[in-house]
Amino acid sequence: MNIISTVSWALIALNSACNPKTDTLKVKPVIITEPVKYDTDDPAIWVNKANPEKSLVIGTDKDADGALYVFDLDGKIVQDKVVRGLKRPNNVDLAYGLKLNGKPTDIAIATERMTHKLRIFSLPDMKPVDGGGIEIFVGETGNEFSDLMGISIYTAKNGKMYAIAGRKNGPTNGGYLWQYLLEDDGTGNVKATLVRKFGTFSGKKEIESIAVDNELGFIYYSDEQVGVRQYYADPEKGDQQLALFATTGFAADHEGIAIYKLTDKTGYITVSDQGADRFQVFRREGSKANPFEHKLLKVVNVQAHQSDGSDVVNVPLNKTFKHGLFVVMSDDKTFHYYRWEDIAGKNLKSK
Repeated sequence: MNIISTVSWALIALNSACNPKTDTLKVKPVIITEPVKYDTDDPAIWVNKANPEKSLVIGTDKDADGALYVFDLDGKIVQDKVVRGLKRPNNVDLAYGLKLNGKPTDIAIATERMTHKLRIFSLPDMKPVDGGGIEIFVGETGNEFSDLMGISIYTAKNGKMYAIAGRKNGPTNGGYLWQYLLEDDGTGNVKATLVRKFGTFSGKKEIESIAVDNELGFIYYSDEQVGVRQYYADPEKGDQQLALFATTGFAADHEGIAIYKLTDKTGYITVSDQGADRFQVFRREGSKANPFEHKLLKVVNVQAHQSDGSDVVNVPLNKTFKHGLFVVMSDDKTFHYYRWEDIAGKNLKSK
């Protein structure tokens, strides 16, 4: 989830249009979080709009006795907010302002793979608002067709909020992702109503990472070992695939997707090249000739190892993160915090 900042950025000339710059040195994080118990997988950044310095990072600990960990901006675990006893929580996303009991409520949603349920918690207190969990992919009988993995939330301009969920395995003829409308069930808990099934799958490995661009109204997801696929987020706009990009130059799996927004319409899409410990950065807005053409701009090597998940925000949070925060999972049970300007390097500058 990203918030548009008053700080704007502009892309400057690259050394070569055909050969995007690759950082030869690994970018180092400014903060590495305290370790979780088992296995980090995916982060989400909650911005405290009233006091950005009190913003939080929520991250999954993927195990049968797993948890949603909560960290402060110094990477310290906020123990009284950690949600424990979750059954293999995989991915997490968050959104702002879902109306529950008539009040706008920020929420974090995690996928609980072993129970086939969405787990939903209010922010920043991390209290459950899901009545014990919401089962999805109901009726699926294929092998691993109900084993939840990816999750992302789309907040439409009309205020409606949707969860887009993926699973460990699914059909190759469409319908890999299921989209649910989120609403108050009348008791202050969330209910989820299925509104569509969509999304091509190559069948090569799996689909885990899902990201939504609220302002432009698009969904992106990583078809591992193939590329990134793009669809409309509004279910009424149809299920046609709009683009398939990031199809070359990846060492292994296509993983975490995050969107850094310069304005409502411009910015960058970062995609984890998991096997190479790097991120490939693509143009968010496409070109004049083709709005769904996402040109590769830069490749950034990072210290995080075998990264599955990532998230980014573009607002100034504190003295350390003046131009945004990029959070990356690493397979040593930690999350790495990067300054956005360190990821951007010399290819980007502030106006």
